[in-house]
Amino acid sequence: MPEDDRPLVVIADPIDPGAVERLRAGPCRVLDVSGDVGELPAALRDAWGLIVRSRTKVTAKLLEGAPSLKFIGRAGVGVDNIDVPAASARGVRVVNAPAAATASVAELTVAFLLLLARGLYPKIVETKSGTWKRSDLGRELSGKTVGFVGYGRIARQVAAAIAPYGCPTAAYDPFVPRSGDATEMMALDELLAISDFVSLHAAATAENRHLINDARLAKMKPTAYLINVARGALVDEAALLSALDAGRLAGAALDVFESEPPTGSPLLNHPRVLPTPHLGASTHEGQSRAGMQVVEEALRALAGKPLEGLVNPPARP
Repeated sequence: MPEDDRPLVVIADPIDPGAVERLRAGPCRVLDVSGDVGELPAALRDAWGLIVRSRTKVTAKLLEGAPSLKFIGRAGVGVDNIDVPAASARGVRVVNAPAAATASVAELTVAFLLLLARGLYPKIVETKSGTWKRSDLGRELSGKTVGFVGYGRIARQVAAAIAPYGCPTAAYDPFVPRSGDATEMMALDELLAISDFVSLHAAATAENRHLINDARLAKMKPTAYLINVARGALVDEAALLSALDAGRLAGAALDVFESEPPTGSPLLNHPRVLPTPHLGASTHEGQSRAGMQVVEEALRALAGKPLEGLVNPPARP
């Protein structure tokens, strides 16, 4: 039986089954080690391609053990779990699926806005425990100012979704000089001062680490809420806890944390915090799109076609 010399693509994290079947039908071998991460280093020794989500950390050391690797596909948006400079130095192309989870994360953000405005999370917990308390009044989302830190696809979709509520929207994004819609672009400190809700949609970069710190939290209204569906590193969690404890902030909804899972974090059980386990992109539709988009990119790369979601310009051919 002749040896199969087709390029090997390794799947390190679970992706949509339909996407896996699409890849298996392509001109490559497929090895799925998502059920046992311990198999990954050995699997990469002869791999041409690697597909990951957020669980697998693609470090420089891991890349050293993959001398034939030419392609990394991230089934999602953020690539902070991939050492992109190390990949570029080795001539490995990195792609992502930037639009796959837009609707999923935008819808979670809208859900957070409504839950926070009405104070529904603690009311749900109380009611389930047998307490029937109707005296605490929530607020309407209608007419409240929502400020976006980062104004890309997700923030724009949230702004469009809440427009019927009559919410003024503002945004801070140093890479977006004009919004092109009804959202007003402004400086970060100005946005923090006027917003009833501040929703984070920025990338996790060295410059953005603890972008929301004690000084910036102090600029927010004491009646305002913070929402983070982007990356945990954007928020100084100690400063956030202090602001919440002191009553300098009404509450927060956090889908992401600096350390995940955030075992032992006092924010988890704080009465003013609505925590979720980094599930912004965790919908059937979002994961199906993400898996299929990176698989299609892998098939394009195998066919020598241009890539649509290229994150890095390779340092060498």
